[in-house]
Amino acid sequence: MPDDRRPNPTAGRDDVPGAPEAGPPLPPGRTPRPAWRRARPWVLTLLATVLVLSAAALVVAYQLTPVSATPHDVTFEVKPGWGGKEVAAALAHQGLVRDARIFELYLRARGLDRRIGEGLYDLSPSMSARQVAAALEKGGRPRTVRVVIPEGWRAERIAQALQQAGLGQAASFTALIEHPGDLRPAFVPAGDGLEGYLFPASYDVPVMSTPDQVLGLMLQRFRDELDPSTEATLRARGMTVHAWVTLASIVQAEAADPGEMPIIAGVFLNRLDLGMPLQSDPTVAYGLGVPLPRLKASELEDDNPWNTYTRAGLPKGPIDSPGAAALQAVLQPVRTDASGQRYLYFLHAVVDGKMVFRPNTNLAAHNRDVQRYLVDPAR
Repeated sequence: MPDDRRPNPTAGRDDVPGAPEAGPPLPPGRTPRPAWRRARPWVLTLLATVLVLSAAALVVAYQLTPVSATPHDVTFEVKPGWGGKEVAAALAHQGLVRDARIFELYLRARGLDRRIGEGLYDLSPSMSARQVAAALEKGGRPRTVRVVIPEGWRAERIAQALQQAGLGQAASFTALIEHPGDLRPAFVPAGDGLEGYLFPASYDVPVMSTPDQVLGLMLQRFRDELDPSTEATLRARGMTVHAWVTLASIVQAEAADPGEMPIIAGVFLNRLDLGMPLQSDPTVAYGLGVPLPRLKASELEDDNPWNTYTRAGLPKGPIDSPGAAALQAVLQPVRTDASGQRYLYFLHAVVDGKMVFRPNTNLAAHNRDVQRYLVDPAR
């Protein structure tokens, strides 16, 4: 039988295929380190890296959480030319995100930093960064400017107000008002401008609007007043829209308060029926391009298409923008006194610091009031 106890001829040899390399000899008294200890620096480095990345992820996640748990509405404005950096900085300044830099990077990661449109956004500090970004992605509503046009303003003053609001040059608005072209409504006579039809009201106008669009808003507001019932009333009375607005503009200029308007409208309607001149100072002032209240006697004789002293009937067109009360007064005038006599005259006077309004049905009574309240108010 073979002897299995014979020594292995390959034992201790380094040249046997598959045998591990022996490596350099160790110094006396040293033993080789286990494999797990030789890999320890790499393990520690990897572990440290994982810990740092995890901590950073937690910080970023926290910075993307809502700033507050209490919701309240905040109007946030993105101005023209803003990118992700400007938007993030403004959001952080208004307390809508925690960290501007992190939110900017978040926008970049979503590809939104160059796609945020200008405008107004309704946000809240209770929204997360994801929700804020989603709102920005949808786009904001147009930035607007509030313009208030009071009753009785002339077109030139309206043009100046629009310029002051930053909506364009007054000269551009004036040119378009005088020569509206396709903007002219069908009820405005050809060749006439838009004086009287720029309805007095408060307007929230998008700041990027063109002059046509701005004036179009005002014309549409006037059309809202011209409802089917009003058109039917005008047709029944044989009055055009232009005549209605022209007379209402005179009533607007003459009245000290809305309560007087129906009687003043009645005075002028009665005069028109009788062929009497309207003799309205505001029409003369408009034709001369001067403000009220005082006119020289010679100016009342200066003939022009708006002078209702030298010409019978209505003037060429409106002299201001009448409000709803003046327009309604022409539709529902008070034409007679309690005895049924037609009102044909009226005057205003200030007595003891208070405005006095005196309508009359005949010239004699009117002259007595002129003497009492205007010529010799001390009596």
